[in-house]
Amino acid sequence: MLTDIGAGRTFPQPLAAPGDRLIAGPPLLLLAQGATLALPLALLYSRAAAEILIGVVDGAFLLHAAAARDWGWLRRPWTLAALPFWLWLVLCSALGPGGWPSLIQALVAVRFFVFAAALGQWVLAQAPTRRWLWAMVAASAAWIVIESWQQYLFGTNIFGEPRCIDGALTGPFNKPRAGAALVLILFPALLPAAAALMGAGGRSRRELAGPVAGAALAIGGVATMVLIGQRMPALLTLLGMVTAGLLLRRARVAVFGALLIGAAVVAATPVISPPTYGKLVVHFTQQMADFPRSAYGLLFTRATVMTEQHKLFGLGFRGFRIACSEPRYDAGIPWLGVRGTGDGGPEACNLHPHNFYLEASSSGGLPGLAAFAALVAVWLAVLGRGLIRAPDPLRVGLFAAALVALWPLASTSEFFSVPNCGWLFLILGWGFAESRPQPAGG
Repeated sequence: MLTDIGAGRTFPQPLAAPGDRLIAGPPLLLLAQGATLALPLALLYSRAAAEILIGVVDGAFLLHAAAARDWGWLRRPWTLAALPFWLWLVLCSALGPGGWPSLIQALVAVRFFVFAAALGQWVLAQAPTRRWLWAMVAASAAWIVIESWQQYLFGTNIFGEPRCIDGALTGPFNKPRAGAALVLILFPALLPAAAALMGAGGRSRRELAGPVAGAALAIGGVATMVLIGQRMPALLTLLGMVTAGLLLRRARVAVFGALLIGAAVVAATPVISPPTYGKLVVHFTQQMADFPRSAYGLLFTRATVMTEQHKLFGLGFRGFRIACSEPRYDAGIPWLGVRGTGDGGPEACNLHPHNFYLEASSSGGLPGLAAFAALVAVWLAVLGRGLIRAPDPLRVGLFAAALVALWPLASTSEFFSVPNCGWLFLILGWGFAESRPQPAGG
């Protein structure tokens, strides 16, 4: 019945209305659309394939822009905001200790910004393509949920992999990646269906089936994130659900009910999943009791010292990885009362500082941090435009996903690393497309 998941229209609907094509347009557009729809599967299982697909979308988009002389995307807010951050990162990399490898990596990092611009401007301009992208992302989220429950109930996933030694569920993977992937796609996958079901009910028993099913979806999503047993994804799910509950009036009861059930699941973990309790509660409490001496606290201290010693230009692309072991960064942070990291052992260094904002500051100094924070503000402003007045469930889901991915008080992967970076820029580009005014009929 619906013609679009976004723009405030009803859900669910057929993926293609009579006469609709899955994807349509000239060959370059068909190629880019096909690569985009294949990307969720690649992000689940093949970093190399995901990089290739992003490159295909970028190449097709730039060829189209050159052939059509359509460079209006360079004036879009998300492009204008990305340009200062990227150019500053390139300059800092040219001056930093990483040499040519760092500079080249900074230069090619532009591919992710081009990818998001391509989705927002061109690839996802057609409603049927956006609907099919939703189906692919929803299927990916469902696959992670199903395999997480299979592993929890039967001991192994479909591939015979048990849960991690620390108790975390791996879902359909062989490493603890389920939580990090699911938290990025849970909200756009779940909220449109849950909100529609919650708004579809009446007073009869049959009409109550919709709201009950919608509430069950929300509860299932939160319960799964708790049982996966990864601390940061679980906390970020809380943030995303609160955001959704504040914006979506019709789903508010289901969302906050799901949070209560989630709290009950956490309380029950000593009985139903002792490994989850050990990781979510015991280990988290121990880390917070002395955060500066935890692994994440040591990385925070190290990255802050790097920023203080290189306030203007930072250390360039992946400068944290290159310079972390140098003794001059063993100093503490006197103004925070944090002592040095010299006795922190190998945990004081890692491939990256596990926080996007610390990564931006250690790579680009204070100007790099300011440029990155401004870029995030623009992204969220574009994705959130009009949501208070007209809170479309899919757009709320995309906004919530971007918000939790870019939340400053979080442990993260490296910013420009696939798969998580691929999910983030897929969400951003999709959100840009949904936030643009849509023509009548989709």
